[in-house]
Amino acid sequence: MPSMITLSVTAVPDHLRGALTRWLLEVTPELYVGTVSAKVRDELWAAVADCTGDGISVMVYPTDTEQGFSMRISGQRRRHLCDFDGLTLVAFNSPPTAGKSDNEIAKPL
Repeated sequence: MPSMITLSVTAVPDHLRGALTRWLLEVTPELYVGTVSAKVRDELWAAVADCTGDGISVMVYPTDTEQGFSMRISGQRRRHLCDFDGLTLVAFNSPPTAGKSDNEIAKPL
């Protein structure tokens, strides 16, 4: 059964953006929305993940979870997905600490 997906891509090749417009509407630059089947969604994500390179791609789509949706992330990113008792949370990666000792780096609570 078709379901709505939202796809955000940043700094990806133009050919990928063009391919996405075959299936989805580009409502704002680099933000795509559409209703597709699960197979088409998975095929689109495979193409996006292969072409993302140094960019960032995030897909959100409905599923039978507590939150009612699932997310996928691909590419170079400051954020990553964490499972916390069945909830998907977005966590930030630590910034690079080149040249700083452990005493100079703030520790999380």
